[in-house]
Amino acid sequence: MLSRREKEILEQRQAIIDESWKIIQEEGWHALSIRKIAEAINYSVPIIYKHFENKEAIVEYFSKEGFKLLSKELKDSLSENSSAEDNLRNIALAYWHFASNHTKYYRIMFGLGIPACETINSSEEMKSSSNQMLNAIDKVLIHHKNTAVDKHLKLKTFWSMLHGFIAIDLLSNHKISNTPPLTLIDAVEGFIYTLQKK
Repeated sequence: MLSRREKEILEQRQAIIDESWKIIQEEGWHALSIRKIAEAINYSVPIIYKHFENKEAIVEYFSKEGFKLLSKELKDSLSENSSAEDNLRNIALAYWHFASNHTKYYRIMFGLGIPACETINSSEEMKSSSNQMLNAIDKVLIHHKNTAVDKHLKLKTFWSMLHGFIAIDLLSNHKISNTPPLTLIDAVEGFIYTLQKK
């Protein structure tokens, strides 16, 4: 059982998280600042620093939460009754719908573009999302006995392709359509073809 002080500490942290998310929702993650959070919840700046080292630590918290959610949605899109190709299509569509339904998270997660391999490997949340895509690609390669392809290179291609279409939609419309464009569907089909071909 938590002590009264421990409960207070947890409540402080949650208040910081809640206010940070409110600012992100209303103004975007670039508008987030320690001072703005402190003023909004009537905490002193040092109290915020007790819980989060800096603004970047808060952004990282939400990025990890986003990757947790993405990983779950990618996993939920898979079906044991579907072919390897269909599951890869499902992954692509789930990725798109995640970006559409959780755009605030997506902007934080990919504010600086696709994370580098070393960044992914240092975060269990990122690694889980990455592995969902890698495993789906690998199953298509295994099904077609295609050993000539570098699956890690294909993962980078697949992820860059999905992110690219989402970035274009964001730049064009300032939000992501709930319906994936036909160009994305066509690109995914072309990508799958490269996995099938020896």
